[in-house]
Amino acid sequence: MDSVKAGVLGLLLVIAAWGDIKRHRIPNILILTGLVLAILLGAWQAGFPGLLSAGGGFALGLAAFLPFYLLRALGAGDVKLMAVVGGFLGPSGLPGAILGTFLAGGVMALALALHAGKLGQMLKNIKAMLTNGMIDVSLKQMPIMEAGPQSVGKLPYAVAIATGTLGFLVLRYIGWM
Repeated sequence: MDSVKAGVLGLLLVIAAWGDIKRHRIPNILILTGLVLAILLGAWQAGFPGLLSAGGGFALGLAAFLPFYLLRALGAGDVKLMAVVGGFLGPSGLPGAILGTFLAGGVMALALALHAGKLGQMLKNIKAMLTNGMIDVSLKQMPIMEAGPQSVGKLPYAVAIATGTLGFLVLRYIGWM
């Protein structure tokens, strides 16, 4: 990824994270802007293959996070933001960003639970979700997160997406990935 693409993606991620912290939402205009820029930059840099890479990355990012939206674990804005990340990184770069995002999200969730003094409740919630999910799968049903567990707090997941993606890009730039 060249510096122009990385800079544009970084700026979009910072704006999305800031908006998620302040307003608990990611504006659709930011998502649309990101999608258009990912497609234009991909086509500008590599022609038709770049366009295909942007489209494939967008679809893969959407597909990777859509199940979490269906399970009510993430908001629609988070799913669309990861799709935009996929548009910039393409299918080959997206798995590293997803892994970084999951790691950042886990650390953030743990920090939030510790700060709020709700680590025990968080562990109970995880146990309940895994147990209920395994039961649903064994009954050949779609696992659904119900309103049973007591929430530990609201996590602005755009921050995890930004941190994980930018962390992945830095590690790739310095040759560690």
